[in-house]
Amino acid sequence: MSLKEKRTVRIIGERNICLHLSNLNHRERIMRIGKALSSSTRLDILDMLKNTPRSLQEIASILDIPLSSAALHIKTLEEAKLIVTETQPGIRGSMRVCICSMQSFHLETFDAEIDSASKTISLEMPIGSYSNCDVHPTCGLAGENGAIEAYDTVQSFYAPARTSAQLIWFSKGYIEYRFPNICNPLLPLGEISFSMEICSEAPGFLENWPSDITVSINEVEVGTFHSPGDFGARRGRLTPPIWPNGNTQYGFLKTFSVRENGSYLDGKPENPLIGLKDLDLGANPYISLKIAIRDDAKNAGGVNIFGEKYGDYPQGIVMNLTYL
Repeated sequence: MSLKEKRTVRIIGERNICLHLSNLNHRERIMRIGKALSSSTRLDILDMLKNTPRSLQEIASILDIPLSSAALHIKTLEEAKLIVTETQPGIRGSMRVCICSMQSFHLETFDAEIDSASKTISLEMPIGSYSNCDVHPTCGLAGENGAIEAYDTVQSFYAPARTSAQLIWFSKGYIEYRFPNICNPLLPLGEISFSMEICSEAPGFLENWPSDITVSINEVEVGTFHSPGDFGARRGRLTPPIWPNGNTQYGFLKTFSVRENGSYLDGKPENPLIGLKDLDLGANPYISLKIAIRDDAKNAGGVNIFGEKYGDYPQGIVMNLTYL
């Protein structure tokens, strides 16, 4: 095989790799990279491939190792996604051409988003970024420019424009959000909490319209807010001018949280039988939050969920992870 043969490889790998030790989804990748870098021969291969594509035969020849050994080293580097290979035509049939797909590798051993003073990580989710729903009329979505699709049709909740929603309402059912699981397994978690602006849902609005709004984390019911009504007697402080008077305007900012010794609503004990261990936070790459009006709710008065552009509070749904 001539070393002067012309060849190119389309770079389809990650040129700059940043992995977080606290991210459970990165763990297997980190271990594969660690294995790949544990051999001086594989380090030599990475070095020779950093700028120049080479065939498998060339690698074996330069390192003076058997072709089978070179193939095993290449496989390990491929599994770690540190190199990419392509089969290309050669003078005597086809050949495997390899090149390094990595320019830099960075490993974070701490979460850069953590507040060093309060030891709290915060993540905000726009209310239109829900992952699943099962809602019933009255229902609908609105954005900064007014209604999104048609009112009282469940199909509107699957429209592409739903991601721009700043107000969501339904009379029964649930809506689910999936937050990325950024829990740091190296630190003891003291509390997980979700805050959101919500109220009941009545046709138009009714200040006296009770509703039992239940929140679940990872399918575990952690609390129920007994909303007294659907509020529209005054305009919401953030509600845009396009949204008409006579409709829902604002709600309550409520915080549902779970600690080791129970669940809480606005810092007040809600259910002492539910603790952090019941949420099984390490089971999935996401943390599920459901906002629901249960079928058997005593007060099935629906729910309005406000985004940062509607209501009184400039936020979507905020998840906080507080460490001890």
